[in-house]
Amino acid sequence: MVSVIASQIRKGQVVEKDGKLYVVLTAENTHPGKGTPVTQLEMRRISDGVKITDRYKTTDSIEKAFVEERPYNYLYHDGDHYIFMDPENFEQISVLESVIGTSVPFLLENMEVHLSTHNGTPISIELPARVTLEVKETEPVTKGQTASGSFKPAILSNGVRTMVPTHIVPGVRIVVLTEDGSYVERAKD
Repeated sequence: MVSVIASQIRKGQVVEKDGKLYVVLTAENTHPGKGTPVTQLEMRRISDGVKITDRYKTTDSIEKAFVEERPYNYLYHDGDHYIFMDPENFEQISVLESVIGTSVPFLLENMEVHLSTHNGTPISIELPARVTLEVKETEPVTKGQTASGSFKPAILSNGVRTMVPTHIVPGVRIVVLTEDGSYVERAKD
């Protein structure tokens, strides 16, 4: 365990509190005009998945757990488990859906992800920031709706709903952010 100040904690890191391990879901530093700057951490307890939110002074000391982070390739989905392979030694590791969380729809076959493990147990996953998906369904353009800032709803090949510019039609491949599924650009491929 390493002690770090609260303001240095980031999303995906693992901290120890009261003898239990927590993975950080969000870390937000707030500097009010008056008063002490604070860091608010939303965390999920690794052992049972319970979520908690804690506030710390930005200078408070927090125990950061030693976590091994390595690249893995996503292979397939099997019930509640997602199977990943280590590209160096070809060993496979099974990850629970609760560890992957809201990133599940953005997992693509053979996608390289960074998997964090603590004592051999998968605790968090980091997907690439962007992924290319095909638009399966979208509304037709309404006459007169040609403003460059206009967006319309669309359903992507992974089932996620997002907003796309009016010139995007079904069958077009687009780049979206894996964090929230928002449109970035038309794919260049």
